[in-house]
Amino acid sequence: MIWLYGTAILLIVFYTIKAIHLYQHQGDHLYHPSNEIRGNPADVGLDFQDVELRTADNILLHGWYCAKTGSKKVILLFHGNTGNISDCLASLKIFSDLGYSSLVFDYRGYGRSQGKPDELGTYRDADTAWEWLLREQHFAPSDVIILGRSLGAAIGANLASKHNPAAVVLESTFTSLPDIAAEKHRLVPARLMTRFNYNTLDLIKQINSPILIIHGPDDSVISYKHGRRLFAAANEPKGFLDIDSHHAEGYLRSGEIYINGLKDFFQHHIENEASS
Repeated sequence: MIWLYGTAILLIVFYTIKAIHLYQHQGDHLYHPSNEIRGNPADVGLDFQDVELRTADNILLHGWYCAKTGSKKVILLFHGNTGNISDCLASLKIFSDLGYSSLVFDYRGYGRSQGKPDELGTYRDADTAWEWLLREQHFAPSDVIILGRSLGAAIGANLASKHNPAAVVLESTFTSLPDIAAEKHRLVPARLMTRFNYNTLDLIKQINSPILIIHGPDDSVISYKHGRRLFAAANEPKGFLDIDSHHAEGYLRSGEIYINGLKDFFQHHIENEASS
């Protein structure tokens, strides 16, 4: 019997250590920034402007603005939790080919941006990029398309819930971080221990702009059911686009399916609306 008690004590100790580690290192599990900028929009044939954005709490962010001649709309891109804006060159090229200007920036702690990422900070970063487009480039809210990928979609949803952008695209994202934590860490009460919220499901109910949900059926990082739940909760008008199931590069691997999906949605909900 002594060995049973000993085993039970060891399991309790192991469980406690694991729970404490997960709680204390949540930021390390969530944010994976890289400070190495590998290229710039010129590498994909785009003219661009280096942009410095100063947040309300005095953090200096770095971004790229790619103006498209003749475009009256701009796509504000929110990248995922890994890497930095130099991983977004293919997206910037897609947006330009579709006829749109674009702005992409690094959250605090990513790329050349100062600071350290946290949930409130990323929301402030998004506010700063939005305000720069309106103040410095003179876009109206109805000229800005918010497009977020993975974690960036949760950040973009928060921004969209406070404004009335032209449209919102949420790609390969989750309902909330507590939901993800509960799925990934079943041996601990992860939902109760999560210090980060990023509740996209609640935020999407507050968005009144046309919204497109994009997800892959076999996404192994964020389950497809998250995308379907978000679509069900979204207000009309809305659309859903199935893409390749690879989480990080599904938009690239899907090729024309992804590009035409964006094109059709924008034409129907932005360009037709503007002409009418």
